[in-house]
Amino acid sequence: MATVFETRLIGNIGKDAVVKNMERGLIAINFPVAHNKNWKDKRTGETKTKTTWVNCTIWKKEGANLRILDFLKRGALVDLEGTPFAKAYPQEDGFIRTEIRLNVSKTNILRPAKYEGESFVDVVDRDDCEDTFEASIEDFSIDEEDF
Repeated sequence: MATVFETRLIGNIGKDAVVKNMERGLIAINFPVAHNKNWKDKRTGETKTKTTWVNCTIWKKEGANLRILDFLKRGALVDLEGTPFAKAYPQEDGFIRTEIRLNVSKTNILRPAKYEGESFVDVVDRDDCEDTFEASIEDFSIDEEDF
């Protein structure tokens, strides 16, 4: 019996998409997306937010149309569908790092990044996010065996 394991992610792009040429004529378009969960603390009445970063990859064949790169800019609100998976790998300090990834099959730009003059404005307020933002961006790598 066939099974389906797909998910839908709506969130803001945290960094402009990066193109990586892989072997066998594949192109990986990589970008992180922030998903915010908001709730009200029952004890204090304070509104709280938990941000989860998901590293996303759109796979293309060499020579394919890459116009999507014009829209995958930091701050854009996106609606993505794809297959999620987790990856774990050891760090230099001995700890095991895990990350959530999404191999994207469908992309919908809900709100493009705001454009002012010659640069895009950051819609995601990174100061309100956990410290994991920079670490997740710096450690983000994609291997061909992830596909």
